[in-house]
Amino acid sequence: MADAETLFAEHQPAVLRYLTRIVGHTETARDLAQDVFLRISRSTVPDGDGAALRAWVFRIARNLAFNHLRDCARRPLAVEVVDTASPAAAETTIAVRQALQRLADVDRDVFLLREIGGLSYDELASVCELTPDAVRSRLHRARAELRGLLTGALQGQRRGTIRLWNKS
Repeated sequence: MADAETLFAEHQPAVLRYLTRIVGHTETARDLAQDVFLRISRSTVPDGDGAALRAWVFRIARNLAFNHLRDCARRPLAVEVVDTASPAAAETTIAVRQALQRLADVDRDVFLLREIGGLSYDELASVCELTPDAVRSRLHRARAELRGLLTGALQGQRRGTIRLWNKS
């Protein structure tokens, strides 16, 4: 049986990356990640294998992120530009964030949990309360829509095909 410390050590980096992509601001993501593991430390860790515990941790992160986004729904998305030395990198960062915001909430969440959080299809199904087939469909739809949105947005910056997180 895992404890909160073990779960923190194993999942904190992936949870922080996921939350950063969802909320669009590093400091807010750090606060939310802290809240995730604070909640875990205050609750009874369920019995289960690594995949079940990982899904449980990301379900908590997802719920906190959704609560935060719902609370901030009237404010525009804060865009944090990481590399101001490179205008192309800044434009790409902004284009990706804007494209992600145009996805349906569930599609965006499935995409980020898979690509940023590294969750398997079964873990995604558990976290998002979907079937594995629905996860595959939503992930395919999100990738296709992002590819289309980014191809148009970045056409002036780059020629050729845009590949989104191609895992060869």
